[in-house]
Amino acid sequence: MKQYDIRNVVAFKKTTEKWGELSNMCAGFSVVVNNIPVRSVEALYQACRFPDLPDVQRKILEQSSPMTAKMVGKPHIAETRKDWDQVRVLIMKWVLRVKLAQNWDAFAKVLLETADKEIVELSNKDPFWGAKPLEGSIFLGVNALGRLLMELREHIKANNKENFMSVAPLKIDNFKLYGKSISFVYEADKKKIEPPQSNMFDI
Repeated sequence: MKQYDIRNVVAFKKTTEKWGELSNMCAGFSVVVNNIPVRSVEALYQACRFPDLPDVQRKILEQSSPMTAKMVGKPHIAETRKDWDQVRVLIMKWVLRVKLAQNWDAFAKVLLETADKEIVELSNKDPFWGAKPLEGSIFLGVNALGRLLMELREHIKANNKENFMSVAPLKIDNFKLYGKSISFVYEADKKKIEPPQSNMFDI
C-alpha cells in the first residue's frame, strides 16, 4: 500500500473526464483476440476469469458496455479459475498490451502525455487495482493498474512502435477463450475484423 496526493499525480476515475482513456472501462478501445471481436478490454479481462465456462465468456463479451460485462460474470465468481489471485496481474498486463497493440495511436498518446507523473486509479472500494480516499487529497492503495500503466509507459519510451504490434499469449495454464487456447494477438487482427461498436444510446 502506498499513499498518493492526487494533486500531484495523473489520477483517473470517470471515463468521461481527463485521463479517462487510461481506464479499462473506457469505450473506443475495442480489440480482437482469436478472431473474436471484444468491445472493451474490461470485458476481455473479465472473460479470462472463466476459461472453463465458454458460455459465460460469450455472455460477457456480448455486452455493449464494460460495466455490464463485469456485472454478468458476478453470479459465476465461485467458478473463477482457481489460480486467479496468482495470475490476475499477469492477465491485466497482457490485456493492456493488447489494448496498446490494436489502439496504438490513441493509447500510446495518452500514456505519453502523462510524462513522468505517477498514474493512479481512484476507487471508492478497491485498494488493490486502485487507491481509496484516506483523508483530503490523500489516497491509499496498491494501485496495481496505475503501476502497470506506468511500466507500459516506460517501455513505450524505450522501444520502437514495432515492438508492440504483436502480443504473445501468456505462459499460464488454461489460457483460453471459447474453449480454444489464446494465440498471438497482432495489430492487423483488428483491421480484419472490426468489432461492433457500442451504440451511444445503449443503457
